[in-house]
Amino acid sequence: MRPTALITGSSRGLGAAIARELAPTHNLLLGARSTSSLESIAAELPRSTPWPVDLTDYDAVAAAADSIDNLNVLVHNAGIADLGTIEESSVEQWRRTFEANVIAVAELTRLLLPALRASNGHVVLINSGAGLRSNAGWASYAASKFALRAFGDALRLEEPSLRVTSIHPGRIDTDMQREIITGAGGDYDPTLFLKPSTVAQAVRVAVETPADAHPTEIVLRPTGSR
Repeated sequence: MRPTALITGSSRGLGAAIARELAPTHNLLLGARSTSSLESIAAELPRSTPWPVDLTDYDAVAAAADSIDNLNVLVHNAGIADLGTIEESSVEQWRRTFEANVIAVAELTRLLLPALRASNGHVVLINSGAGLRSNAGWASYAASKFALRAFGDALRLEEPSLRVTSIHPGRIDTDMQREIITGAGGDYDPTLFLKPSTVAQAVRVAVETPADAHPTEIVLRPTGSR
């Protein structure tokens, strides 16, 4: 029987690339906020099922997770990047960032622990280079990614039957990256960033690592070479 993978934030960008990478070997649950946003990727991948839910609506998440009784791979890809200096930041910005990047991840994982335990499953956390070091203007985002790494470390120790991998990519050529660069007044050059397909391949390699090894962290940095 084919294993099942749930990928959050899979309607576009890196999430869609991860879905394409796992599609040959997995049945997919494609997570996103709405069914309409998943139409294109779901049509492209025949062994996939849309899983539309707002991950910060915890009653809705609990209802959606209730039907999953066995899960081999959980890829936490959904998240936000709301950047700005500490002086410019607000309480709402900090709350919104931690809600999306940490609390929603923790709650979905908690709800799916029985399904993951049933298959000795694998949790993949799409973190960031900002989860290893912080830069000026990135305080709330980096803090959330440091917290996500801590969550993964704790989960790995608490759930020895699971594998937990934190993936720390540098900047990726996505719509979000384009918004960050153009929002700061810069010229966007995609060759400076990682391809989504490259990061997706790293996810697949982690998932396919033989059972005698536990890939705990993968760090990817762009080289500027294509």
